[in-house]
Amino acid sequence: MSPSDADLARYTDKYFVRTRAIVEKFGDSRVTYAVFMRRPVLCAARLALDWLQGVAVERGAGIEVDRLFEEGGWVGAGEPMLYVTGSFRHLVDMETVFLQKLGPACVAAFNAYTMCTDLPYVGFLAMDARHCAGAEMAAMMAYAASVGSARAKRETGAKGFIGNATDDTAHYFGQTRGLGTMPHALIGYAGSTLRAAEMFHDTFPDEPLTVLVDYFGREVTDTLEVCQRFPDLAAAGRLAVRIDTHGGRFVEGLDVAQSYAVLERHAPQAIRTYRTEEELRWLTGTGVTAAAVYWMRERLDEAGFREVRIVASSGFSPSKCKLMASVKAPIDVIGTGSYLPERWSETYATADVIAYDGVQRVKVGREFLFRS
Repeated sequence: MSPSDADLARYTDKYFVRTRAIVEKFGDSRVTYAVFMRRPVLCAARLALDWLQGVAVERGAGIEVDRLFEEGGWVGAGEPMLYVTGSFRHLVDMETVFLQKLGPACVAAFNAYTMCTDLPYVGFLAMDARHCAGAEMAAMMAYAASVGSARAKRETGAKGFIGNATDDTAHYFGQTRGLGTMPHALIGYAGSTLRAAEMFHDTFPDEPLTVLVDYFGREVTDTLEVCQRFPDLAAAGRLAVRIDTHGGRFVEGLDVAQSYAVLERHAPQAIRTYRTEEELRWLTGTGVTAAAVYWMRERLDEAGFREVRIVASSGFSPSKCKLMASVKAPIDVIGTGSYLPERWSETYATADVIAYDGVQRVKVGREFLFRS
């Protein structure tokens, strides 16, 4: 539990620390906090509440929590998510850290849920750890992804998040360890995509093999070379290729005209309706596009490698996932960190005291927080 009661004052807004000192001098009050957010989210409160209860136990202070939504429940903008009642002296300086642990998780859970429901046939791999501000945030985001994924699985039968990239938080996805095979750096070290695949398989012979294929700009050529080298893995469905082509170039064999031709074969309506500039880029532009995924699937199938799976990564945000779903892009797994909140200001949770010793009182304009 971090921070503990002993360290809490160092991490808490000073006006809360001073308020606690004032309350200790002039007398305690039994208060009720209403906690809400300014945008729709999924309720992902368990980590925050576990911390809150942990500090309360350290202090020997009893608190009551009235949760209005279950884990993964849909919470509207401005709608009270929960009420916390207890000693003002003990609760007031917990607000800063409690809200830090609540808001970002709720937004990330919402984003993860929308991605999984938009692409229910795709498995997701949480690859956000490198983009998190430390281990505590990484744990919070993994937890959030698992909450959003669980709701998507219940509602739509989605595959959802199948795992994440680190051992520390793998338990949120029912795993004992993180998933992943190789970074671009290993390909550079090996000198070729095929050699990197051989090195990995020699070191981890019992592991499924997912090979990055964009390092040398030969996505198709290197993919087929790896498949021909490992035909047994390919036939058994234990070989996958990961496309992570950056936005500065097209996947091997594609240009704008060829990309349109690919979509004409597989999803003609995709290019016969209005698209924003960003959507067109995701369909037919550079990088990992819908056309690129279809192109890779065509080349694999033509070569007889129908069981080889395609892993797509690079900027798979909720919006990009929705677009890929609209054209039924043949993706097996998406590696993403883009369920992380894009606008941090949307993650701000708020807690207002709405009652003092049983008397309702809140600042003007927040009366909607009173218990109905």
